[in-house]
Amino acid sequence: MEPVGHHYIVEASGCNPEIIGKVETVEQILVRAAEVAQVTVWSISFHRFNPNGVSGVVVISESHLSVHTWPEYGYVALDIFTCGNDAKPEAAVEHAIKEFKARTMHITEVTRGLEEGDRQYFHSIVTWEETLPTKDDKRRSKVAKRPKRPSRPAFRSR
Repeated sequence: MEPVGHHYIVEASGCNPEIIGKVETVEQILVRAAEVAQVTVWSISFHRFNPNGVSGVVVISESHLSVHTWPEYGYVALDIFTCGNDAKPEAAVEHAIKEFKARTMHITEVTRGLEEGDRQYFHSIVTWEETLPTKDDKRRSKVAKRPKRPSRPAFRSR
């Protein structure tokens, strides 16, 4: 059976404080990330904290995209969970990270709703880190593809 969903938990560092401190900009980035993921948007709610920081959620038919920012640290906590086989959550992650101008990211992917025909559901966790190229670097900025998993994934800690 195919997994029920893919859940990406992203720690993005070295983000542009001017970008991640503006509620309108962060909202536009996350809504566009949902469009890039080819999901259906149901509801949008964002809030700017005083003196800085933004939190927001885009509720989608397939689940959600959420974000919390700390401009004073250049840090973004991004959470993207999609269900079904048609959504493209990796594309949403790639778009958001690029727009936030992150320099490094730590990604945990939780593949959810796995089962082997016995209706006993479990999940798989894969974690990796990436340093993203700067403007001067000739390498392309791209989110790594999911690593291959064993047939029955075991819980892995960092």
